[in-house]
Amino acid sequence: MTADGQRLFATAAVTSFKLNGQFLSIAEELAKPSGITVAWWQVLGAVLHEPLPVAGIAREMGITRQSVQRVADLLVDKGFAEYHPNPAHRRAKLVAITEAGHDAVRAIDPQHAAMAKRLVAQLGIDELARIVDALTTLSAALDALE
Repeated sequence: MTADGQRLFATAAVTSFKLNGQFLSIAEELAKPSGITVAWWQVLGAVLHEPLPVAGIAREMGITRQSVQRVADLLVDKGFAEYHPNPAHRRAKLVAITEAGHDAVRAIDPQHAAMAKRLVAQLGIDELARIVDALTTLSAALDALE
């Protein structure tokens, strides 16, 4: 590997760590009025369109199954999600969002839209699309290395 490649890899990692912190901070502010945490929002977002097993949510989010299990149990206790039988696996139940969960996620939409509008005003839609494409490509490349 060249020194430039190593430097770029390190800079990408440090920038990603910073971005993660920035996104978590913004997400915390966006989620707060809806009465859910960022972790709850992430899990609800993963099952917004279809129920998934805890392991599937963990894979999609890139975190441990145990972390997702703790959050899923809390979401079920609070009525934002429920467990359904999984026809593919008797013991690995599916996590499904409830109407209360949908309501909580929908409550975030106005602030989410406002933040997106501010970011588009700062960068422009074409530049934001280019950045999203580059981040998606980087993530896929890292997945391919595993």
